[in-house]
Amino acid sequence: QAQLEESGGGLVQAGKSLRLSCADSGRTFDKQALAWFRHVPGKERDFVAAINWSGGVTYYSDSVKGRSTISRDNTLKTMTLEMESLKPEDTGVYYCAARSVRWYSLESREYEFWGQGTQVTVSS
Repeated sequence: QAQLEESGGGLVQAGKSLRLSCADSGRTFDKQALAWFRHVPGKERDFVAAINWSGGVTYYSDSVKGRSTISRDNTLKTMTLEMESLKPEDTGVYYCAARSVRWYSLESREYEFWGQGTQVTVSS
């Protein structure tokens, strides 16, 4: 069972870069697809980026495409999201999610394991 914990959030200035990390203390990390979602009060969790089980295939939302990189290390059981040129619209609580299949989904409801989230606030 995946046990996920995010880190790396905080207050950053627009235009700067940020790296979010997700660590899994479970035992099936390399069998799971992973994703990042962002939540803003009053809205559903929005898809940000995803990566398949091996890290060979990734997918990004239009809002972060071109300025973000998702990666994973199945030995260290970690996943990262590196974002650059941060914008105020990037503000939100970022969640790490996993599901027990090797391919990712863009739908939050298809992920059964979630971290507690890490707050990212981008100031102008």
